[in-house]
Amino acid sequence: MWSHLERGSSPVDWCESNYSISPMIAEFVNTVSNFLFFLFPPVLIHLFQEYSKFFNPAINVLWVLLMLVGVSSAYFHATLSLVGQLMDELAILWMFLAGLAILLPKRYFPAFFHGSRRRMALVSTSMGIVLMVCLIMHPAANAFALMTLTVPTLRILYTELIRVKCARVFRLGLRCSAVTLLAIFCWFMDRMFCDAWLSIDFPYMHGVWHVLSFIASYTMLVLFAFFNATEERPEQKPQLRYWPVNEFELGIPYVSIKDPCKKDSNLAI
Repeated sequence: MWSHLERGSSPVDWCESNYSISPMIAEFVNTVSNFLFFLFPPVLIHLFQEYSKFFNPAINVLWVLLMLVGVSSAYFHATLSLVGQLMDELAILWMFLAGLAILLPKRYFPAFFHGSRRRMALVSTSMGIVLMVCLIMHPAANAFALMTLTVPTLRILYTELIRVKCARVFRLGLRCSAVTLLAIFCWFMDRMFCDAWLSIDFPYMHGVWHVLSFIASYTMLVLFAFFNATEERPEQKPQLRYWPVNEFELGIPYVSIKDPCKKDSNLAI
């Protein structure tokens, strides 16, 4: 057991040369490239105060989990230990499952759920426990398995973008999809063509993956937060906005509630 905590005990080693920059950090660039996971979530917690207060406070769980992904990834790349690898991959798994339980529009729920988000949370938790055991048993194949989660996510994103019919949301969805695919491309380039990157002295594509994957992940969460609010509380008029300047669509996207105190007249007694 203690051997799994040792540096270099992971079967996975990325293209960046080990201890080439710091004698204490195995993959320096791959470690520090997780900085966005620490920098942005507190900002998002602040921007989503209104959303959390008037619609769904569980959204803050996702921003905290994003920070946990960053911590786990930084620890893994700093030590290349098996425990670090599993922490990194399990954090990503639970991040995905939490997003599924909290933000997936109810129209995608199985019929026997009867629209119950509590049931979705219970099933997601059960799935997480089973998948966690599988990840621990086959650590070498984990990263490839986790990559497959992007396929249904992008499919649902496309369906929702067509349904919503909002130009601003559609543009953000296109950018999110493009960044997601570019991030995956960088991941595979680092994993499969390391020699080519070493030949040009740039073995840092995995660090680029960290930056792009964070941008794609938080943008995806923002979009699904919008889809969820639009489906469940349309009377409150959720809006996609940008900080610090709303007209500048390359800023930080978030969801605001235009009429937070308005109730659905169909629910009135």
